[in-house]
Amino acid sequence: MNYDIHNIELAGEGKRRIEWAEGDMPVLRQVKERFEKEKPLQGKKMSACLHVTAETANLARTLKAGGADLVLCASNPLSTQDDVAASLVKDFNIPVYAIFGEDNKIYYKHIHAAIAHGPVVTMDDGADLVSNIHSDYPEIAKNVIGSMEETTTGVIRLRAMANDGALKFPVIAVNDATTKNLFDNRYGTGQSTVDGIIRATDILLAGKNVVVAGYGWCGKGFAMRCHGMGANVIVTEVDPIRALEAAMDGFRVMTMIEAAKIGDLFCTLTGDIHVIRGEHVKLMKDGAIVANSGHFNVEINIDEIKDLAVGEPVEVRHLVDQYTLPNGNRIRLLADGRLINLAAAEGHPASVMDMSFATQALATEWVVQNAGKLEVKVHNVPTAIEDWVSRLKLSSMKIEIDELTEEQKEYLASWEMGT
Repeated sequence: MNYDIHNIELAGEGKRRIEWAEGDMPVLRQVKERFEKEKPLQGKKMSACLHVTAETANLARTLKAGGADLVLCASNPLSTQDDVAASLVKDFNIPVYAIFGEDNKIYYKHIHAAIAHGPVVTMDDGADLVSNIHSDYPEIAKNVIGSMEETTTGVIRLRAMANDGALKFPVIAVNDATTKNLFDNRYGTGQSTVDGIIRATDILLAGKNVVVAGYGWCGKGFAMRCHGMGANVIVTEVDPIRALEAAMDGFRVMTMIEAAKIGDLFCTLTGDIHVIRGEHVKLMKDGAIVANSGHFNVEINIDEIKDLAVGEPVEVRHLVDQYTLPNGNRIRLLADGRLINLAAAEGHPASVMDMSFATQALATEWVVQNAGKLEVKVHNVPTAIEDWVSRLKLSSMKIEIDELTEEQKEYLASWEMGT
């Protein structure tokens, strides 16, 4: 078996981490149990470009249990848990191409290795795998029956491809599933972003001015957590509806140029490019901390920070680079602008990834079942999958809900009954 990981000897700790995460993923466990019996993915070559974490490992095990011939590579150079990668190779016989801290050259070498597997189904976290297949491997693209995408950034890229007529196979926007974005993005990203920032800096959030760039589900979750820990939350937005929502949720809303003057901590969660630029950085006060929790390290214009700075940056803590401006103010950039929740912490808690990855696995099964029948476009996750996952999650939490009576169903389906 071919693979490229940091150290196979780390497998023991990785297996313990994988098993610990599995204990908090009851929905995915039930999917895995059924997949082991029914083998819905039998013989299908799959390549997945995902964050190589303990939670992802349990998704990989589920796909393999379903019969998939799976290869896994990293979707971010700083998110790989090397012990987990080792365990997937040694204990579960899944080829992995991922090393924490790999440079850009190795990162794309690993993606190309996953493509060389010749997948008919792909799974992406940011659309790097799919975009490389489209750009460089047309002979493989024509054989792909479908792909799953689980990030906002990736879905944006793929919808752009579809609009341009460049998309060559159907894609399922797992990110847009309610069982994913409402919970994974809001509660998962919200908590893990705070976790990553605190691990990297040891900052006390209480009393700080925290600037949240973007009030989508990720931004809402992060703002909520910071507010709960006593921070003064400021939101910057370009969408008037979201800006209004943030204001009515009790947060101050202003432009980034104004927020730059008063913020202590800045975090981008938009999926867009250059949200924080040099014009903002030069207004920041001494000691300002700048982080990103969007998928790619493009939300902060790091080149402009470097151009503004005097001399080279100094690593004042692990994953904290300090840039000194001409006026003497020091700006602290976390994790080179990469995903702070995975670069400095462990990503989302397993219990929230349980829903996201169960949805991923079931969407994969649905793609295989409908091979050749799906239109080449970006599809939503079927409602039946969403309902099944959410009901199973409620059951695992020992929560029961009401059901509509026949009278209520009739009322909702009619138009004759009024006041």
